[in-house]
Amino acid sequence: MNAAHVGIVWNPAKTSKDDLQEALDRALEGADTEVSWWETTVEDPGFGQAREALEAGADVVVAAGGDGTVRAVAQTLADADTNAALGIVPMGTGNLLSRNLDIPLNSLPDAFAAALSGEDRTVDLAWAEADCGDGDVRLAFTVMAGIGIDAHMITETDEDLKGKVGWLAYVESLGRAVSASDVIAMGLGVDDGDTERYEAHTLIVGNCGLLTGGVTLLPDALPDDGELDMLVLSADGVSGWLDTLRSMVWDNGLKRLVGASDRAESSESVDHRRVKDLVVDLEQPRMLELDGDEVGETARITFSVQPGALAVRVPRT
Repeated sequence: MNAAHVGIVWNPAKTSKDDLQEALDRALEGADTEVSWWETTVEDPGFGQAREALEAGADVVVAAGGDGTVRAVAQTLADADTNAALGIVPMGTGNLLSRNLDIPLNSLPDAFAAALSGEDRTVDLAWAEADCGDGDVRLAFTVMAGIGIDAHMITETDEDLKGKVGWLAYVESLGRAVSASDVIAMGLGVDDGDTERYEAHTLIVGNCGLLTGGVTLLPDALPDDGELDMLVLSADGVSGWLDTLRSMVWDNGLKRLVGASDRAESSESVDHRRVKDLVVDLEQPRMLELDGDEVGETARITFSVQPGALAVRVPRT
């Protein structure tokens, strides 16, 4: 499906317009496609620009930047209830949605080609509602949300090490977590059920499961299954973290690779769940992260999923 009008929402902190134009020209190969450009700012990472692209008639809105740009454009398209597709030209360090949808990571022309003439894949969008100090806000995320410093530790484990050794990179991260863990009380209400009490330090809620370095944090997560995947880590002390490491590396890593397991397995310190809605009440406010962006501290979050919210351009198979 060729785009008639592509609106490009680009982050100038990630690249120059000239580089994007050169790659776009190679992907267009003379095609009669209207192009409009919308530059993000510190004040607006892509929400207003995506709306302007839609108002200008774009049938594909391309997010050219990192995960924050993708999240802003995705949220805007979902809110607009539009038939326009989301294209992605990944230029960040994580590029998490692109990794999960097999969008080219290392070639701007190939990424543009997928956005211009690829096929549409319908995916879900996850939402978080929380009061982060300025009243309730409703924000979308495409891949993962995390609560707490240990969530940041997991999602930000050394990129070079991940690429070289995969799951083993988490040994370094988990080792630091042994002394840094701050276990607090939290209540989790799953799918309108009774609130369950946890003593935990990390909560991850995901729409997709793949991180950088080929590491799968949420083994059951699929971007189009109409559900979210929840991971609760409650390790406390060395023995607890050893159990967490065994669960991640063996139960939900190597066993799946050799076909000995086909579903995420829980343990004493690791709890995997599938959810559609999740209400989180924290005893103490914690930092909420969405697709790697810190959005503020909060003590109550409601997570939900919007099935089939987005059409994302992916390479033709």
